[in-house]
Amino acid sequence: MPRDRNGEFDPKLIPKYQRDVSGMQEQVISLYARGMSTRDIHDLLKELYGIELSAEIVSKITDKILPQVKE
Repeated sequence: MPRDRNGEFDPKLIPKYQRDVSGMQEQVISLYARGMSTRDIHDLLKELYGIELSAEIVSKITDKILPQVKE
């Protein structure tokens, strides 16, 4: 986590001390539902947000909804 002298830095994408990217999960699922591949989603997130979310993590996120899709 980036730090500053006065401790005033407040991250916007992922709150302080949080490692969960659940907000991104919704976007990943939405993009996957529109037919994008995991590699395309990885590239898009890197381009738009500058975050490195590997294709493997994207696959794990999309695997969570597969049982619902099969129903």
